Amino acid sequence: QVQLVESGGGLVQAGGSLRLSCAASGRSILSINTMGWYRQAPGKQRELVATITSGGTTNYADSVKGRFTISRDIIKNTVSLQMNSLKPEDTAVYYCNAHTIVYNYWGQGTQVTVSS
Repeated sequence: QVQLVESGGGLVQAGGSLRLSCAASGRSILSINTMGWYRQAPGKQRELVATITSGGTTNYADSVKGRFTISRDIIKNTVSLQMNSLKPEDTAVYYCNAHTIVYNYWGQGTQVTVSS
């Protein structure tokens, strides 16, 4: 059982930055195969943004490479997403995900709005 709580969303102008945080409880992120951030814009399918494995390997969607950075704090059991050079097309609800052998866990989501 894993509980995920996102925070840090908000309104920012194009070119600005935001940092999202995902607080995990019930299980160490080191024992979770993959932690990730996904996003879903209105009328669009949910898409992968970035992932980090238990071993620390990161992966990014092409659309955010060079702008977003996923990281973890093992002691605090949190995963963060630093978003720089934000674009209006980054506007979406961002969800934290924990992928385990038996289940995918999701947070409630946090809204990110980028104005032009």
